[in-house]
Amino acid sequence: MKSFLLQTFTWWNGTTIGTRFHTWRHGTRVGEDEFGNIYYKGGTDSEGRIRRWVIYKDLAEASSIPPGWHGWMHHRTEISPADESYTPFEWQKSHQLNMTGTAAAYRPKGSILNPADRPRVTGDYDAWTPGS
Repeated sequence: MKSFLLQTFTWWNGTTIGTRFHTWRHGTRVGEDEFGNIYYKGGTDSEGRIRRWVIYKDLAEASSIPPGWHGWMHHRTEISPADESYTPFEWQKSHQLNMTGTAAAYRPKGSILNPADRPRVTGDYDAWTPGS
């Protein structure tokens, strides 16, 4: 019963019943990325373009879409990464998930969650004071 309610009323825990029905009715599988997200197309949107959507493997987190699939999802290219042999340039970094809100999030020295001392000001900054 709990999983039925989650599928009915929440979108961030996985695919909703409405999305599953729409995918079954109109969706054509296009491909899958290295994270296990599955991409579909089918039907038309309000601008007459073919709709594109993703069914996330785990939580619905937009940062888990790699750059190649992001371009395809936003109609920047008509060729999906599954249909081309894309090789990244040597200067491109590999995809990294958004860690905000997790234990792996960036916490600079001196922040509330990192008790290390904040670096001393080096003198290249002058604080603003009213009237100066």
